[in-house]
Amino acid sequence: MAKKELSNTAESQASVEMVEHSGVAYVGIGEEVPPPPRLDHIKKVSVLPLIFLIFYEVSGGPFGVEDSVQAAGPLLALVGFLVFPFIWSIPEALITAEMGTMFPENGGYVVWVSSALGPYWGFQQGWMKWLSGVIDNALYPVLFLDYLKSGVPALGDGFPRAIAVLALTLSLTYMNYRGLTIVGTVAVLLGVFSILPFVVMGFIAIPKLKPSRWLVVDLKTVDWSLYLNTLFWNLNYWDSISTLAGEVENPKRTLPKALFYALVLVVSGYFFPLLIGTGAIPLNRELWTDGYFSDIAKMIGGVWLRWWIYGAAAMSNMGMFVAEMSSDSFQLLGMAERGMLPEFFAKRSRYGTPLIGILFSASGVIMLSWLSFQEIVAAENFLYCFGMILEFIAFIRLRMKQPAASRPYKIPVGTVGSVLMCVPPTILICVVLALSSVKVMVVSLAAVAIGLVMQPGLKYVEKKRWLKFSISSDLPDISGSDQSLIE
Repeated sequence: MAKKELSNTAESQASVEMVEHSGVAYVGIGEEVPPPPRLDHIKKVSVLPLIFLIFYEVSGGPFGVEDSVQAAGPLLALVGFLVFPFIWSIPEALITAEMGTMFPENGGYVVWVSSALGPYWGFQQGWMKWLSGVIDNALYPVLFLDYLKSGVPALGDGFPRAIAVLALTLSLTYMNYRGLTIVGTVAVLLGVFSILPFVVMGFIAIPKLKPSRWLVVDLKTVDWSLYLNTLFWNLNYWDSISTLAGEVENPKRTLPKALFYALVLVVSGYFFPLLIGTGAIPLNRELWTDGYFSDIAKMIGGVWLRWWIYGAAAMSNMGMFVAEMSSDSFQLLGMAERGMLPEFFAKRSRYGTPLIGILFSASGVIMLSWLSFQEIVAAENFLYCFGMILEFIAFIRLRMKQPAASRPYKIPVGTVGSVLMCVPPTILICVVLALSSVKVMVVSLAAVAIGLVMQPGLKYVEKKRWLKFSISSDLPDISGSDQSLIE
């Protein structure tokens, strides 16, 4: 314990001594605050589980990328999953690394926006991101059963399917209740199981690969809407891990490292299976839709490999569910610790997990599980885009407003570079929003409007003392004073 305290003291002193060329001293945010004693017995998340939690927040494997080949052909699909990360994934991951280490607490992006734009917009960020996450999570129990129904036809529809969705949601929710370290361990195991069949398929496919198949492209037949939405849906949500920063072991070092390795894992997990599938099998674009990798596996390796892909896809959906629910529920806990939600949202179970947040998130998943795949993806993308715009604004504003705040990881660009880095993903956001259907736009804007009136409503409830609100004394002040973050 003494050695740990000396290490913390040394880190704090090093932070004080850090200076830029301008001579502005850097001092850590809240480094004087002792850790909450009630959490001393809870094990923190280390690098490896964090990598796979990020992997499942963002990807979960190549399941769902098949539509990119149907929409644009092999060449554009392969180029897209190499180029798109530079436009979207890398900027988002870098911003998450800088802001997540600047504010290493469970509020995540809610705290970033609150510090930059005030608590009203911080609440809007929290509402849109939480709703987007719950909508996204409603997809995974449904997809899990879709992969299993070929072996168990009764799960295709009707009452048995509804019971199976409910049972699966409740069992995975219980896993979240038992603790984040358990979720992290499960994510590692599921991740290895989901990736391994594609490694095996790659080795078997080597003699069958024909590089000329990778170069096929026909710009006249490209479905740009499907193509861009497929890329966007498969390469976003890098910021979700920020709402777990308070549960991470030494987040100022662990978070940037985990984001880097997860980025390599995610891009590789998309690119190489596409390389195998398009290079080893004659092209028929119409067949490239959800689940086609299982057919490719059968053609390359046989029925046994097909069933392995089926199992990997089902397990991948389980991994994405538990990772997303962890992020959503800890976000609500972080908002309650900042006084944005009633105090009971900050209540933890004896395993250290956010009990009320888990129950609320699970209820949302169950209520939304009747929506179709297309409606879920479109609605979550729309809300997610609004949230990302607020994050980009917060990132740039904090660079200008609080240049002396401690940033254990800082993107090596100045203010102008920060603005330029956010331009390409912002343009992409505008394109995705423009491609939304009228129905999705109306429903999503209605959801945004609910958040705009909900925050003043909660403030009125707090003023009348109908519910108790409180700000955790363990957190640094972000009420708007620049000085509060550098003293």
